[in-house]
Amino acid sequence: MRAAVRRLTRRLGRRGALLTMKGVIATLYGYGQLVAPPRDMRGLCLLLKMMPLQAWAGLWIAAGVAALVCAWLPPRWDWPGFLGVWAVTAPWSMAYLVAWWPLGEYPRGWVAALIFGAFGTVCLVAIGWDEPPRARTEAPDGR
Repeated sequence: MRAAVRRLTRRLGRRGALLTMKGVIATLYGYGQLVAPPRDMRGLCLLLKMMPLQAWAGLWIAAGVAALVCAWLPPRWDWPGFLGVWAVTAPWSMAYLVAWWPLGEYPRGWVAALIFGAFGTVCLVAIGWDEPPRARTEAPDGR
């Protein structure tokens, strides 16, 4: 069992592991928006003028699923997954930021803007990372 897990994690790599985590979080966040929408929508007023929360939830889920699929692609072919997660977080970050300042409608908007911004920015940083070379395994006799 351990060998199978080790093979899978080697195949996935660090970029794929990060993309898997981002995909799971984005998918679950979108699902959460569908089944239990937030009570306080003040920070989302600009987003909700563009389309309903259910549509945004669908975009989160689509970005998450794309990230999960792209996680298994070879490095440098996985970029659509990173870009999709960033693309869904950027409008949320900006909406919360604008709701905080200049609109002043949501006093804690800067907190949500930073959280969504950081979540998405990690993807933009990771998209440029090279997958580290695999460590060579030594023979049992030390050669």
